[in-house]
Amino acid sequence: MTKAQIKNYLVDTAVDEMTKYLIEDYNISIGDALDVIYNSETFQKMGDADTGLYTQSPLYIYELLNREYQTGRFGYNTVHS
Repeated sequence: MTKAQIKNYLVDTAVDEMTKYLIEDYNISIGDALDVIYNSETFQKMGDADTGLYTQSPLYIYELLNREYQTGRFGYNTVHS
């Protein structure tokens, strides 16, 4: 696998898991959960290879997304090299 394929796999896996967590935590539909994810700053950061966020566990990324969802603020300000 190339680095890009690995990154895409990790992002897709995290999105799948975060979707499940949102549905369980907030009793929302799959469509609504995906809207939350894809329209979040967390997702933007996860897609940016420079942040390294996509290498973190789906649960860790979900905690950031959940904080953003509840407060409207992204909770990850450190950029990894």
